[in-house]
Amino acid sequence: MSVRQEMPGRLLRLLALLQSRREWSGRELAERVGVTTRTLRRDIDRLRGLDYPVESTGGTGGGYRLGRGGRLPPLVLDDEEAVAVGVALATAASVNPAFGESATRALAKLGQVLPARLRPRLAAAGAVVVAPPRGVPTDDLAGTPADSGDGASEGVDPELLGTLAAACRDAEVVSFRYTGRRGTSARRVEPQRLLTAEGRWYLAAHDLGPDAPRTFRLDRMRDVRATGRRFVPRPEPDDPVAHLRESFAAASYRHTAHVTVDLPVPEVRRWVPALPGELIADGPGRCRARVSADSAELVVQYAALVAAVAAARGAAATVDAGPDVAEPLRSLGTTLGATP
Repeated sequence: MSVRQEMPGRLLRLLALLQSRREWSGRELAERVGVTTRTLRRDIDRLRGLDYPVESTGGTGGGYRLGRGGRLPPLVLDDEEAVAVGVALATAASVNPAFGESATRALAKLGQVLPARLRPRLAAAGAVVVAPPRGVPTDDLAGTPADSGDGASEGVDPELLGTLAAACRDAEVVSFRYTGRRGTSARRVEPQRLLTAEGRWYLAAHDLGPDAPRTFRLDRMRDVRATGRRFVPRPEPDDPVAHLRESFAAASYRHTAHVTVDLPVPEVRRWVPALPGELIADGPGRCRARVSADSAELVVQYAALVAAVAAARGAAATVDAGPDVAEPLRSLGTTLGATP
């Protein structure tokens, strides 16, 4: 292959490297591209001639970085980056109506230029991602009692998102190993929908083991594999996000407090819309808030907030909780008229 024929591909490789890191030394960049430093300088000049703002940097041997230009240059993405951008665009279109039209247009443009092998993954992700409203505490979507765990969430591999999205679209059984509160276990599920909330991803599915609906955090899934076995999709709730939040609200976690207030459910819900738990009517003008989460601090915060709402309206409130919640409430002076 002649140098002239190789040059367009070499320039694309060079551009991709410049976009992947803030700054490169000239020698390292030449080695990665597979050319001499003299040829590298010529290629840099060619990129500048195409309006790419490549800047020279000082230091031993000199270096290069991609600066800010007057217009948006074309981007060079690898497979995982392209799918990740597609998932982000699909999510943005569903989360914020202000971004909906522009995100959808960008998603369509991305789909037109993607290699054929990536288009099914992108289409699947765009078809099944649902984003719940903002304002949902992370612990409120931590999982069902059997399927939740503790600790910070990890980054989710875009390839995993693509695999699960395609399985949801194609109604294909998925197997994986899952680490929850009861340890690690093997699962076979009928995937239904991917959801994202507060930086975490979840899979709503029907677990074939207990023959029951379950929700799984993606960062706790390992060895995920599409089995090739198809299934007939089961009926889903009209609003899968609301159904998910209700199921999590009804679940019990490590720390729980019960706050009884002489106010009706709508009044408490109005001021505490994102309660990590549930509100239950307890007679006319009276309700009981069950606050439950894996974080004791979060339970203390919301139990105090419900009690404060009652105190502000001259209503009585009683907090029933274990020492892990009651003691912090007392020490912080946040009983606010309640009687823990």
